[in-house]
Amino acid sequence: MHVETPLQFLESRIYDEIRVGDSSSLIRTLRPEDIQLFAVMSGDVNPAIVDAEFAHSGIFREVIAHGMWSASLISTVLGTQFPGPGTILIDQSLHFARPVTIGDTITITITVKQKFDHNHHILFDCSCTNQDDMQVVHGTAEVLAPTEKMKTKRTEMPDIVISDKYARLQNLVSRAKGLAPIDMAVVHPCDFESLKGALQAAEAGLIDPILIGPEAKIRAIAAEHGFDLKQHRIVNVKHSHDSAAMAVTLIRSGDAEALMKGSLHTDELMAEVVSRAAGLRTARRISHVFVMDVPTYPRPILITDAAINIAPTLEEKVDIIQNAIDLAHIIGIPEPKVAILSAVETVNPKIQSTLDAAALCKMADRGQIKGGLLDGPLAFDNAVSVVAAKTKGIVSLVAGRAEILVVPDLESGNMVAKQLEYLANALTAGIVLGAKVPIVLTSRADTAETRIASCVIAALIAHANRKKQAAAE
Repeated sequence: MHVETPLQFLESRIYDEIRVGDSSSLIRTLRPEDIQLFAVMSGDVNPAIVDAEFAHSGIFREVIAHGMWSASLISTVLGTQFPGPGTILIDQSLHFARPVTIGDTITITITVKQKFDHNHHILFDCSCTNQDDMQVVHGTAEVLAPTEKMKTKRTEMPDIVISDKYARLQNLVSRAKGLAPIDMAVVHPCDFESLKGALQAAEAGLIDPILIGPEAKIRAIAAEHGFDLKQHRIVNVKHSHDSAAMAVTLIRSGDAEALMKGSLHTDELMAEVVSRAAGLRTARRISHVFVMDVPTYPRPILITDAAINIAPTLEEKVDIIQNAIDLAHIIGIPEPKVAILSAVETVNPKIQSTLDAAALCKMADRGQIKGGLLDGPLAFDNAVSVVAAKTKGIVSLVAGRAEILVVPDLESGNMVAKQLEYLANALTAGIVLGAKVPIVLTSRADTAETRIASCVIAALIAHANRKKQAAAE
């Protein structure tokens, strides 16, 4: 029996070399991405196969592979292995005995059953068995075998990345599973996306929204789009600036423990938040963090500050970094790797961001920034690519593995974050830190999906604040 090996070349066995009883096998394990790729390729989006919730209510109680996934592996053996290049499939008859589920390891075996000298056809017995030696597919395949030797270099296929933003969102939402919904003041949800995001976050069990704004307008949007507001509180105010002031009042009175920006302008909300007389300031500088799940990067990335501090000073960057490190701890990164970004990876007196980076790293060495591993200055490529870092001879525990990217200013940070969101299909959450409560600060153009992701982060922070307060008492 011939078993597949990762050879550099593919070589056929011609008709005259093949004998009845000869066989060949290969082994494959079904992965979730195999199902997704097959569905994309074939257009077969049967919910029993691609919808986990639907599949769990069906006959098999779990997601199963397309039947033709197993059948296609028979073609793989025939075309690449035995007889190999030059083989033409003429006829195939298969019986599907049992389902193949995620994680199953399938052994595909083809055995020569009969040869036909007059036309060089070969009839194969085909069998696919799982890791428990149970047959999942069996049948026959008839091929036209090659009559001349063929040897060809194995074609290197491109890597394929499955960018399933919905699946990544559900994975993020699961992080808050088991946590009670938090009371969130939703400030002026007077457009479709902001109201939808708040209601979907409520449906996911993340928040108990308090909708603050002109009640008639909120109800009109809900009616237009079929949203049910019966179980949600509405605080009626006339204008967007009144909404912001009321939201801060609810936080200060203990009636809410988080804020979410709706369809008002950021400056309008943040003016109330940072008010020295009645705002939500703490001793820490207020800053913003984008939490991003990028399909082409193996770990979460936190980008700061890309929304609040326009051109932060060295002193302000200390708080910006500490806020991000504290958030990283909350979302399960015990010692985040912090890259202080600049255009270059060497200290240059003419580039202020490189001087700041050097100072910040030394401040971390002296314990002025705690809980993270800092390095910089690092250019963006050196921060996220091990290959780029090695090419430039950078020896660092952070380079190529960064989890927090500290940008020089708001403009550069906002551009990086938006590029990742729109060109790399990153799942994005936006959160303001350093105030008394977490603030979901999304753009008016952001989708409900981004708002839900941001609510997950806010819920995790709020519950961490509860624990900290309970410990202090």
